[in-house]
Amino acid sequence: MRFTIDTNVLVYAADNQAGERHRKAVDVLARARGRDCVLTVQALAELFRALTGRHKVPAARAAAMVQVWRDAMPVVAADEICLVEAMDAVAAHNWSFWDAMMWATAKRAGCRLLITEDGQDGRALGGVTLVNPFADSPSPLLETALGRKT
Repeated sequence: MRFTIDTNVLVYAADNQAGERHRKAVDVLARARGRDCVLTVQALAELFRALTGRHKVPAARAAAMVQVWRDAMPVVAADEICLVEAMDAVAAHNWSFWDAMMWATAKRAGCRLLITEDGQDGRALGGVTLVNPFADSPSPLLETALGRKT
């Protein structure tokens, strides 16, 4: 099952001060390696911005952290179709534009899951289901995508 991981999971994994969210994010990302997981250019760009902004990580170090993920997983980018679908999703579902763009890019890349804390856990739209890895009872779809914990 192809899936992608939203920025918030990447940021929590980089933030040692994020407590339980850090631990869960690290677990998700470790289990995603070697699976059918793609990362979006948008998620990596937002990660860089969060690291250099809110987290005050020097730009060269933040770029190196982004490069680690670029090396670990295939990266996909939005195109014009994603733009149109994102705008339509904003109009039809009242989503924020950037959440809609992440969803549209995931959809275009053939993802069935978008692992994110944003949006309604379990909501499916256009064949992509939003799954919150930080939920008290994680979705069985998360286990399907990542494989069982060992």
